[in-house]
Amino acid sequence: MLGKLKKAKSKTFPKKTKAHSYKTETKPKAAQVKTESNKAGSNSPKHRMNWINPFKSVGTTLFLFIFISIIACVLSVGIAAYNTSTDIVRDYAASTSQETIVQGAGKMDSVFEQYSAAAQMFMTDPGFQQEIRTLRSSKDDGEKAQAGRMIDDRVIAFWKNNPAISRIFIIPTDDKGSMITNGEKFGASYIEKARQYDWYSKALDAKGKEVWIESPLDGFYDIPIDPSIGVAFAMKGTISSIPQYVMLIELKLSAVKEKLGQVSLGDNSHIVIVNKSNQMVIPEDLSQYGQPSSVQLPAELTDRGVFETTTTDGEEVLAVHSKFTMSEWRMVGTLPVDELLNGADRIYRFTVIVTIIAAGVAALLGLLVVLLIARPLGRLRNLMNEGERGNLMVRMKLKRRDEIGQVAQSFNSMMAEITNLVQQTSDSAQEVLQTAAELTASSHKTAGSAKEIAVATEEIAGGATSLAVEAERGNDLTTTIHEQMRKVLDANKQMELAAVQVEQAGQQGSEYMMKLIQKTGMTEEMTRDMVGKVDKLRDSTSSIRKILDVLNNLTKQTNILSLNATIEAARAGSAGKGFMVVADEIRKLADQSRQSIDVVAQITETIQLQIDETVNVLSNAYPLFQEQIASVKESNQIFLTVQGQMGMFAGSMEAVTNAIATLEQSQIVLAEAMSNVSAVAEQSSATSEEVASLSSEQLNISDGLVQLSARLEEVSSHLKQSLSRFNV
Repeated sequence: MLGKLKKAKSKTFPKKTKAHSYKTETKPKAAQVKTESNKAGSNSPKHRMNWINPFKSVGTTLFLFIFISIIACVLSVGIAAYNTSTDIVRDYAASTSQETIVQGAGKMDSVFEQYSAAAQMFMTDPGFQQEIRTLRSSKDDGEKAQAGRMIDDRVIAFWKNNPAISRIFIIPTDDKGSMITNGEKFGASYIEKARQYDWYSKALDAKGKEVWIESPLDGFYDIPIDPSIGVAFAMKGTISSIPQYVMLIELKLSAVKEKLGQVSLGDNSHIVIVNKSNQMVIPEDLSQYGQPSSVQLPAELTDRGVFETTTTDGEEVLAVHSKFTMSEWRMVGTLPVDELLNGADRIYRFTVIVTIIAAGVAALLGLLVVLLIARPLGRLRNLMNEGERGNLMVRMKLKRRDEIGQVAQSFNSMMAEITNLVQQTSDSAQEVLQTAAELTASSHKTAGSAKEIAVATEEIAGGATSLAVEAERGNDLTTTIHEQMRKVLDANKQMELAAVQVEQAGQQGSEYMMKLIQKTGMTEEMTRDMVGKVDKLRDSTSSIRKILDVLNNLTKQTNILSLNATIEAARAGSAGKGFMVVADEIRKLADQSRQSIDVVAQITETIQLQIDETVNVLSNAYPLFQEQIASVKESNQIFLTVQGQMGMFAGSMEAVTNAIATLEQSQIVLAEAMSNVSAVAEQSSATSEEVASLSSEQLNISDGLVQLSARLEEVSSHLKQSLSRFNV
């Protein structure tokens, strides 16, 4: 309502622009007379009703809000109930199905265990064991034939007493017996063929425990046979622990399937037994034997479990599995999810019906709200439109005590207050018009004074600005000089530090050269000693050669003496044979000694040559050592000279550094002084500029005040004219 009053004022009052000026819309007198003459006709039905989009009305909004809210609440409750019931049904079905499958697997374990126990009892029967021993160990052919017939009779009787058994094979593990069956006859080649099956080796490895297998005789016969399952055992003798036979009992799938058919999960459910490869061992349809199961089991399986999946036929099912304790087989049951949700579908249909009923109730409630709320609001809107066009005498006649009635009373009170406000505003506009004339005269005087102050302030600000610029330039120059002095001082310090380092390096080099002179002298003395020792070694080798000559002569004499002894022993005949052997050995030793002396002589000659070469090398190296000592002494003298010069240079650098430091302190004082001058100049310039700005602002304010005074007078006139259009 207040927004509509503002809209009415915006049509009659002048609009304020950004430049603080006012744009007045003046109407001709004829138009004003026409407007006043049309006040009487403003209450006509044409002006009373304004068309409004029905989709944007309050009634439509309330109707849609109530309708959508009720429908949303009903749908939310229905969907929540449907989802909750679905989850409950799924959980209950999963729990009961898993329990059924576990019990069914236990029942089938019992069936398998019965077959296994019957076979074990047959194998461990004392009479059967005695006949087996007779068949294998007796040397009497008659006894062996009699034992064979009795074993065949026992096997056939066991086969006939168990209708679920299809075939019985008892295969020997060695060559001492033949294969025993339930009436069939096979040659030795079939025994070897039976031993090639995996279940034969698995039964031997199981050491008497049962091994359950599927299709145990697949490919054994030349003609196709019906699919089956079997159990195999390794039969041990009563004396030896080594298996003597492997017994295979083949079971009919139809008999086992009959036991499996007693387990059910419900309508349209399916239960099969699969192996580790998920192939059906006992399917519902025996023609599907060995085919993959329609349900893909998870990669990681536990002993039992339940999950939802999609079959190969695209049907969504609840799958339950449980592993047998007697074998690696697994019972798998499936139940269509649609069968589980039949009860939940009734909740869904009930939800749809309740939603339709709720939609009708919501529509009735929406129409009632429209009649009670939207229609009175429409009447109030029409009265406000009349008030917008200037008729302040309109009132809302509605006798209700709810919020709509309170709004009508508030509207009537507001229109009364607006009538009083328009009367007071008209009186105030006249007073404002008189005051605006007086304010205009005062504004003209203030504007003249402000112009004179602004001119003087601008001149002061110009001088202060020039002073600040010059002071800033002086401050920059002193700062630059200070930085250059700092760089010179840093460079001088680095040179001083480098001079000290060079002096220290020269001193260290001088010390190293002294040590080198000492080492070189020691090397010279060691070289002289080495020359003397090599001369002595050469004399010693000469003595060794003389000794070798003496030994060589002794060897020759010994050889001659051994020859003479050999001759004398030959003359002595048989009495001198022993002496001849000794003489021959002495001659051989003399030859070996001579050879060794020759080798030593060669080695001594080589040593003599190397000693001579060493003496020559040392003789040539001695003058070089003399020259090296002289060069080292000269280098030492150069290091001492450099050390002295660098000491003098370091002293000079220290003096220069002190002088530059004194100059730097003076420069710092100068820089501080220039900074103070610059700061004072900048402060003066800023103050002058601020005063100039304030003067300019005061001048602008004075000009604006003059304009505002003129506009205020104009606005007051228009306000008086605008208020005259209201009926009060």
